[in-house]
Amino acid sequence: MSKKKYEPGLPTKDALREFIHSSGDALNKREIAKAFSIKGQQDRIALKQLLKELAEEGVVAKDSGKSYKAPDALPATGLVEIVGLDVDGEMVAKPLDWQGRGPAPVIFVTDSRRTEGALSPGEQILVRMKRVSATEYEARILKTLDDITGQIIGVFKPYKDGGYVYPTNKKVKEDYFVPHEFAKGFAEGDLVVAEQLPAGGKYPRSKNPVRIVKRLGKKDDPRLISLIAIHSHGIPTEFSQEALQEADGMQEPDLSGGRVDLRAIPLVTIDGADARDFDDAVFAEPDQTPGNEGGWHLLVAIADVSYYVQPNSALDKTALERGNSTYFADRVVPMLPERLSNDLCSLKPKVNRACLACDLWIDKNGKLIAHKFMRGLMRSAARLTYEEVDNAHKGYPDDTTGPLLEPVIKPLYKAYSILKHARELRGALEIDLPERKAVIDDKGMITAIIPRHRLDSHQLIEEFMILANVATAEALEKKNAPCVYRIHDSPSFDRLENTRLFLKELGYSLPKAEDLKPKNLNHILRLSADKPDKELIHTLLLRTQSQAIYSPDNLGHFGLALERYAHFTSPIRRYADLVVHRALVRSHRLGAGGLEDGEMETLHEIAEHISQTERRSMLAERDVMDRFTAQYLSTNVGKEFPGKVSGVTHFGLFVSLDESGADGIVPMRSLPRDYYIHDEKRHALVGKQSGRSYRLAQAVVVRLLEADPMRGSTVFELVDASGGGDAGPAPRRNFDRNRRRDKPAHKNKKAGEKHRRGKGGKKRR
Repeated sequence: MSKKKYEPGLPTKDALREFIHSSGDALNKREIAKAFSIKGQQDRIALKQLLKELAEEGVVAKDSGKSYKAPDALPATGLVEIVGLDVDGEMVAKPLDWQGRGPAPVIFVTDSRRTEGALSPGEQILVRMKRVSATEYEARILKTLDDITGQIIGVFKPYKDGGYVYPTNKKVKEDYFVPHEFAKGFAEGDLVVAEQLPAGGKYPRSKNPVRIVKRLGKKDDPRLISLIAIHSHGIPTEFSQEALQEADGMQEPDLSGGRVDLRAIPLVTIDGADARDFDDAVFAEPDQTPGNEGGWHLLVAIADVSYYVQPNSALDKTALERGNSTYFADRVVPMLPERLSNDLCSLKPKVNRACLACDLWIDKNGKLIAHKFMRGLMRSAARLTYEEVDNAHKGYPDDTTGPLLEPVIKPLYKAYSILKHARELRGALEIDLPERKAVIDDKGMITAIIPRHRLDSHQLIEEFMILANVATAEALEKKNAPCVYRIHDSPSFDRLENTRLFLKELGYSLPKAEDLKPKNLNHILRLSADKPDKELIHTLLLRTQSQAIYSPDNLGHFGLALERYAHFTSPIRRYADLVVHRALVRSHRLGAGGLEDGEMETLHEIAEHISQTERRSMLAERDVMDRFTAQYLSTNVGKEFPGKVSGVTHFGLFVSLDESGADGIVPMRSLPRDYYIHDEKRHALVGKQSGRSYRLAQAVVVRLLEADPMRGSTVFELVDASGGGDAGPAPRRNFDRNRRRDKPAHKNKKAGEKHRRGKGGKKRR
């Protein structure tokens, strides 16, 4: 039962729902009445009515024993598996044995025992859970159940006739012993993959014995940075021979089988300058239909991957295994073989390509009034980049965009302006995340970290794709056909309530969770746009957001303020889009390659799997960026940088540098000596004795102490925190970056223990 104290008397429906959801077990009316100190007959009758209403609304479930619980609730404690990180760096897990209806809930895991790094995907842990919304739980780790047969990626160093492997995973503090029979042929500095040997047996006196199973290369080769992430996260890189043979034997189709000839329409692709596959093309023209004055006709054509990748084929199996393409600064791990991803399924200019196209009609206000799907044969008029299109629209066309400016580019922008206005009226969430890009030279070395500029041309393509995705979900619903939706739940009650109360202290007002709309968050963003707390507000509102996932059950998309939404526009790199294409082909009778009965029966499992592979890729991409960033900073150890606090934890601060966006940790022990209390609600560390505080989004100056490309570890110490108002210059501490991180910076063990404890002998956090 929840340990939270409630005000005595009849609760509100929100308080009653929160109480039942936060309790691990089913509760009868007597237990609920006791929790709220309800004694009178009139209040008991009113409580019964509240419970009835909650049950009818589906917010709580009533079991056969007349007890109440959260619907399809997980137990208070249970085994879960880590699947990755969300956008805030929180660990995300799934229950190991989900028996409920629909997709399994998302579990956000807090690890109070570890000081750096996250658990890896696939690791199983025992947690205590608390429900925070219909689809989300928060959990604290009770015990890890590490798989001792897992692979270790590390750097080999010879020792006598054997050697040691030093892991590249920054959360692993131990090293591994390599017996002499497994060390032959390996040299110092080799980056290797090792597997643990059984404890005892042949090596009873050896700590953590391993055998090396593969050499990846030399640790000083920058091209190995992404390989570390690929192996660490278990991302498949090799296609089966059967899949490659299938791809090599394929050719583009002709107009037989009912394909519509779209080759006369000047469709264009607009992508980044470094893109190698082009899976979407667009066209727009004023609608000539009577009664739709000021309206527009749009055409979005997408590579017809479902024609080539048939259900249950070798290509299909390997695509499902990967779930999506994974993009690193120096390489791509594609979902499909190159014969498809960079050739037959890439909408290259001036060549015939199979497509699945969507005719879209909007009115003068940007409302979608009609749509039609078809299989077609198209011929892209040009491969354009975002920069080329943006320059042309501003009056600086080049040889490629000049001939297309009037017939193609200007109409695209006119249609976009209407869609953009409709988005603003709809109130889609406008949190704009700053993105940065690593610039890699031909030797694989990072030479710069630069911001990704968001142009109008980026937003143009985004709005066209969103419209096509909405039409897709609508079309499948009208046919009562299965669909894998892209769902984004509204913020959880607890997360939003804490943020709402904190914002109230700062002078901002947010409605309660049940009344919240994205436009309410946009209003706060606009109010804070020119104020000193802009960064703090932006970060807080971002962190209230749920994780977007795939599901056959439609919950809508909160961030886009849409009732229905499905991914349709990138089947080369996302398996979700391929499934949606197959559903369209089947429901609209567009030929071969439609969704099969077996797939329809396992859509929940497919959706859960591809949600996990997406998170796996996000985590791997983040790891690689961390390592490249550490490589970029490694020549600047000792230098000072301005930045902002990007995370506040019980073990220290995370700081993001202003210029490069590089993130690193400021360990608690490097802060000025004090007993620091982690104020979670105010996102701050507060010194109990000095009153000094460090809060989220606070401006700081840090000194770089360590940047390790192999481990992706960047460590700072605080030089100045005066930007926060109440945290003055931080005196430099005796901080030895070469010392083990779990040891005090004192020679005497007892002195170190005394140093870590504050008044009353409590351990310093």
